[in-house]
Order: sequence, then structure tokens, then C-alpha cells
Amino acid sequence: MGLRHAMLIQRGHLFGWCPVGMACGIALFFGLKFEPSTAMITIIGTVGALIAIGSRRMGELISPIFVFAAMIALGFFLAGWRSHSVAGPVLDWRYYGPVEGRIVGMDRSASDAVRLTLDHVKLDRVAPADTPTRVRISLHGDSAIGVAPEPGLRVMTTAHLGPPGGPVEPGGFDFQRHAWFAELGAVGYTRVPLVAISVAEFDLRQTIFRIRMTVSAHVQAALPGDVGGFAAAVTTGDRSGISQDALEDLRASNTAHLLAISGLHMGLLSGFVFGLLRLLFALIPHVALHWPARKLAAFGALIAAAVYLALSGGNVATERAFVMVAVALCAILVNRRAISLRAVAMAAIIVLTLQPEALMGPGFQMSFAATTALVAVFGWIRDMEWTLGPKWLQPVVGVVISSAVAGLATAPIGAAHFNTMAHYGLIANLASVPLMGVLVIPAAVLALVLAPVGLDIIGLWLMGAGLRWILWVADMVSGLDGAQGYVAGPSAVVLPLIAMGMLFVILWQGRARFAGVLPVILGLALWQSGSRPHVLIADTGGLVGLMTEHGRALSRPKGAGFVARNWLENDGEGIDQATAAERWDSAHLVQIIHLSGKRAAAGFTGCTKGEIVVSNTDLADADDMPCLVLTPTLLRRTGAIAIVGDADKLRIRTARDSAGDRMWSGWAKSSAPEVGFDSLQLQQLAQKK
Repeated sequence: MGLRHAMLIQRGHLFGWCPVGMACGIALFFGLKFEPSTAMITIIGTVGALIAIGSRRMGELISPIFVFAAMIALGFFLAGWRSHSVAGPVLDWRYYGPVEGRIVGMDRSASDAVRLTLDHVKLDRVAPADTPTRVRISLHGDSAIGVAPEPGLRVMTTAHLGPPGGPVEPGGFDFQRHAWFAELGAVGYTRVPLVAISVAEFDLRQTIFRIRMTVSAHVQAALPGDVGGFAAAVTTGDRSGISQDALEDLRASNTAHLLAISGLHMGLLSGFVFGLLRLLFALIPHVALHWPARKLAAFGALIAAAVYLALSGGNVATERAFVMVAVALCAILVNRRAISLRAVAMAAIIVLTLQPEALMGPGFQMSFAATTALVAVFGWIRDMEWTLGPKWLQPVVGVVISSAVAGLATAPIGAAHFNTMAHYGLIANLASVPLMGVLVIPAAVLALVLAPVGLDIIGLWLMGAGLRWILWVADMVSGLDGAQGYVAGPSAVVLPLIAMGMLFVILWQGRARFAGVLPVILGLALWQSGSRPHVLIADTGGLVGLMTEHGRALSRPKGAGFVARNWLENDGEGIDQATAAERWDSAHLVQIIHLSGKRAAAGFTGCTKGEIVVSNTDLADADDMPCLVLTPTLLRRTGAIAIVGDADKLRIRTARDSAGDRMWSGWAKSSAPEVGFDSLQLQQLAQKK
């Protein structure tokens, strides 16, 4: 009776669980350590469809359970189908030679180098069937830019290319998977100037790309410096014009989300256009009295949002934002509540159907966490008939509540993915976000309207004034003592526990919803009690990290900077590589010998049992040594390695164990029957020696 009563209370509120079921199926697919066959994927999808059909004949008590199971199967099927649909060749060796292709993407790397994405690629002595669909090349040094990169321009250069790298540590971010869905089959760099070999090729996508970059250049010419780079980022999605210093200030103040064309920008733009059109229609008596002005305004706002989507480049975050806004505006067109948990659920279903892999990224997680929390909190305020103070104060209170709720909802996700927390982020957002709505976005629309008559500088000047204030706030807040804290990365189960607990609190009806607090507490407790590996070894053998009583000690002050930065961030430390390298002579829990370079390898005289030798060059007699020797040949088959314990009791974990052997995995094959060493084989080898 109690269960039946509880399920009856859920009537009309169960739709929100549909994307949760899809997410569970998608997470299950990506969590597998082996690659499921197409037959297995098809069978699971078929079974899910049959369950969905059969659920209609089930009783009211059992039917939702079957529907949820069907959504899990659907999520698994969609993730598998998407993985196969983007399949393409991946370079599995180090290539150096001519590279030819068409420019379809331009941005900047973490080192601030111009980075180009090329399609229609040609590589010397590589068959077309083995040539990656896309490659990404960073232009290093001033000499690397021979011609100005243009959208659609076909260029040639001489570059170093290699396969996308695996996780920098077991359980870390899997760039191989990310590159697979971006259709990147190789990444690399060049120091040779670009040569244009044909005029720009154009299709509809390239035409839009060219328009974007033209608008970006025009905005940056009108607003030089970081202000212009910021303006270009929020109008066209081009972030190449903003400096690394400004980016660091925005991140430290938790206002970097203002750079991304996300739900905030899309919502502000469509909301402004919707309100403006309603005002204009109200000024025309015939339209106001005889036409469905509200629906016409919603349709106009939808068109404006679509134009903004195209102008911004249509990346994943912007597409997700457009879907959410489109769902809300379409709800108005069909006389439904525009902002509701049902609308958020529908947006999530659409995004997960189109791009199931988005679930694994911080963008999807933070966007829907913030949106779901905001809709739920303001829904509770509405249902409880609470007032937010006098009318003149309500907008201010609403902004404070919105910033606080969104900040709290996204804080665990941001800390888990980026290992940082902005302690004064609420202050910075309260001082910045309202200005985006009342000045920056309206000014951008004004600039667009005035552009045909050459008066867009008016809108751009107003826009620049708002962005200049936001940059000043970011600089001021980031300079405060303790503005940014660092958090150690959690285990893989922490975020799912927190997410499922909070979703239960929000979606479940009745007092039982508060049971969702328990998994949240459990997740936070596991996060707090987690420990980091004593030893980390890069997959090239080029860097070793030992955990000491003072923190992570690194074997080199320079080199492998990306790996070093990720290790230290995952440890929850905000120091640089050189500082961590000064700890290398501290007491070791495990005796490690790191050989860096051919000279060090040539001068190596041997080791004793119980030691671990890591070398970034292969050693001829490695198999005959009494210690465990990790060389690049071995590490290419295992990926990065983490070791817990001491020399007497090693517990070894490899990136290959964590990521598994999936279609996007680029683990090197061995000539032996086994594909590559796993943790158990390494463990046995270490014990024998």
C-alpha cells in the first residue's frame, strides 16, 4: 500500500526520470572496459524497444520501472550507435612529413599557440583509407605562420603528428575518447610556415565559418585588447583574442563561464529579443488585439537564437544551450509552461540523443545541473507562494538567489573536473552577471541592428564598457588573498552519487525525496577520504611523480608540462612544476630511478631487486635486469601507471586498466599473444624480480 501510494503521488512527475535513465545507459556504455559488438548493441536496443512497448500493458505500479529500464537500454544503444557513426582512421605511429588539408577550425592551445583543424587531409605515403578524417596542428613560433589562416583555405606544411594521447594517469581525462568524437585522428605541431596551395573552398558551413571570423576581426578592431577578445568570444565563439592572463583572472573569479556561449548568453539574447518584440507588437494596436503577439515574439526569438547558434560556430555547449532555449520557446508556441522541469528533461533527451558523449563532459554536467537546480528552487518558491521582498528589490534578490543556487549546483562538478574552487565566485558573479543581461547582450543586439548602416560602433562601445567592468571585477577578485583554492580529484563514483542523490531530491515527490541526501553525504565523504597514488609514471617515461610528506615531487623541473600540471592539479596543489621538482630528493616510499635522455640511459650501470627504473628511452637489456624496468615500448602498451604501496607490496594500476580496450583506444600492440601488460601482469613481473 505504501509503495502504491508513493507511485501514485509521482503521477505527472515521472517524465523527468527519462533522461536520467538515458544517462545511466550512456554511462554504462562508456564505463565498459571492452568494446561491445554491434550485435550486442543492436540486441540491447531491440530489447529496450520491446520493454517500452510491453510497459503499456503493465500495471500503474510497475510500468514506470519498465519505462526506466527501456530508457537505460536506449541510452546504451544511442551511445554505441554514435560511437560507430563517427568512426575514422587514427594514426598509430609518429609521423613527420608533409601535411595538406582544408582549414575548418581555428583556436588557441593552452600554450597560447594558434591551432588549426584540417579536414580533407593528405599525408605523404599514407593511403587514403588510413588517413585521419581530421588533424589538429599547433603553429609554434612566429615562423610557423607563413600565410594568414583563413576559413576554407587549403594549406600545406611539414608537421609532427601522432595519435591522440591517453589519460595522463589511470582514471584521468580520456583525450583519446574526446578526439574520437571530434573525429580527430591525429594531433601535432609544426614550426614550418604555412603555404597556401589553393583558394578557400566554401560550402555552407565554411561560409558561416568565414562570416564568424570576419565578424570577430571587426569586433577586435573596434575594441582592441582583452575587451575585444572578450566581445568576440561572446558574439562569435572565437576566443583567440583574449590573453592567458585575462583567462586566468576569469577562472580564478569563477566568471570564465561568461566567455562560453552557453545557456546564460542564449537565454539572455532570446529573452531580450522576446521582450523587445512583445513591446513592439504592443505598440501596434491591430497586432496587439488581433494577432497572437506572444507566440509571434517567441517565434522571432527562436529565429534570433538560431542565428546566434550559427554565428557562434555551433559548438557542443552552444548547441546544448540552443536546444534548451528552443524547448522553452516552443513550449510558449503550444501554450505550455516555458520554464519547467519537463522542459529541462526534454532538452536533456534531445541533447543526449544527438550527442550521447556530451554526458561525460563538464559542459553538459554543469549546464544541466545549474538549470535543473534553478528551475527546481524557483518552482518551490512559486509553489510555497514566497515573496522575494518589495517589487523594487525582487530583481536583486532573484539575481542573488540565481547566482547562489547555480554556484552551489555546479561547484562539485567544477571542483571534480578542474580541481579548483573560487572562494569569492559569488561576489564576482553578482557584480558581473546582471551586467551581461542589462548591457552587454542588448548592446550586441543593437550593434547587429545598426551594422547595415555603419553605426554598429555605438553598440560595440556600450558592449565594451560592460565587458571592461567584468574584466576589472575578475582582476580585482582574483587578486584577493585565498581567491582560489585547490581540491584533489575524487574517485569515479563520487559525482554519480552526488548527482543521483540531488536528482532524487528534486524529481521525487513526497517526503521520501529527502532520502536523496544520503548518497550526497556518502559521495562527499568518499571524496574527503580518498587518497592519491604514491607514484605516477607518464606514458612516455618522461616524468615520474612521488608523493612525499610535503606533496608531489617531480623528477624534472621542465618537460612534460601538460602531464605535470594535471598531476599537481589532481593532487589539489596550486604549485608549478619547478617547485614540485625541488622536492625530488625527499624520502621516497618506493625506490625509483628515473633515466631521462639517451645519455642517462647509456650511463646506467644497473639496479637491484625491489627498485623501479623508469626510462624515456628503451634499454637493450631491460628484460635481464633484476628490477622492474618501465620503458617507452612497455608504457605504450599500458599507458600511464599509478603505484600504491612500497617496494615490498606494490599495487599497480595502468591507464589501460582504467580506460579499457575501446574502439578509440590507441594502445600499442605487442608481438606476443597478449595485447599488452595489465596491472596483474606488471604485478607478477615485479614480484618475480
